[in-house]
Amino acid sequence: MKSLPPAFRALVVGAGGALGAAFTQCLGAAPGGASVHALGRHTEPSIDFTREATIEAAAAQLRQQAPFHLIIVATGVLHTDQLQPEKRLADLSMTAMEEVFRINTFGPALLLRHFAPLLDRQRSVMALLSARVGSMGDNRLGGWYSYRASKAALNMLVKTAAIELRRTHPGAVLAALHPGTVKSALSKPFRGNDIGREPLEAAADMLGALDALAPEDSGCFLAYDGQRLPW
Repeated sequence: MKSLPPAFRALVVGAGGALGAAFTQCLGAAPGGASVHALGRHTEPSIDFTREATIEAAAAQLRQQAPFHLIIVATGVLHTDQLQPEKRLADLSMTAMEEVFRINTFGPALLLRHFAPLLDRQRSVMALLSARVGSMGDNRLGGWYSYRASKAALNMLVKTAAIELRRTHPGAVLAALHPGTVKSALSKPFRGNDIGREPLEAAADMLGALDALAPEDSGCFLAYDGQRLPW
């Protein structure tokens, strides 16, 4: 991350997942002795999107180590043992939608609330993993209702938060980041292991794209290769 100070301070939320672990590994190997904190449900402090208080408590505990130059939110859910992406309107259920929105939208929104103020005011980046299927302009196939809608909502949260944050943190950049298809548990049922990239390769690509962002780019919807995606 050439645009950040040599000994920059970074946070990775969702470090227990394939991409979160890859981001942590890449950042830990960065020259200059970057300080990297990996956060998840089983870390100390922990972050659990089913327990709102853990987000506030983690931010309070890490505040003494702020400001942070890079925060990566590498969380998300597409399917579980109990739910699958909906192919039809007839597949929608309140329970499944609430679960998907809790992880893809509500949790990241609260991370924005509590962690964005910890960003460095002069130069910093906070990226939240979104998905190209959350683009309304690029939606040509339909289906995947909850996942698409939750990521579209996340994009709006990032865009709106960027406008507010610019007033107090002029050098900070917020970005909704599309990772592409990556070999992970999330993509495995959808041929992810066949067509996806290795997590370390994907993480390196995304860090490169984030490194090129300037303050005027804050609030953007960005792909792993630097391409700007339609809302």
